[in-house]
Amino acid sequence: MPREFTRSDRVAAQIQRELADLLRTEVRDGELGMVTVSDVEATRDLSLAKAYVSFLGAKLEPKACIKRLNEAVPMLRHALGKRMRLRVLPELRFVHDESIVRGQRMDALLAGLSHEGDKADEAE
Repeated sequence: MPREFTRSDRVAAQIQRELADLLRTEVRDGELGMVTVSDVEATRDLSLAKAYVSFLGAKLEPKACIKRLNEAVPMLRHALGKRMRLRVLPELRFVHDESIVRGQRMDALLAGLSHEGDKADEAE
């Protein structure tokens, strides 16, 4: 019976949990607002891990927030290394997760369609 999850999936899930905790407790940048780690994808050889993040209440543009997080990668990798028992810790890269913004746009479009449908029903 094949395994349902590969080692890289399990490591990515642990990195996601630990990164979320580190960003909440260790990174003290008020301009970033609340940072949410929505997903982490690790390569099969665990050389690279992409962390998809979104920001709530950020005072900066998402690109600037990502730049700040990528500047904090050495500190975060050091802290992750203390928390995780891996021979080699993957290189971290932060990527802005736009799925929440896309979801909000879709929700607004659907809400607009339902209002138009209600108006058309009232006109008949």
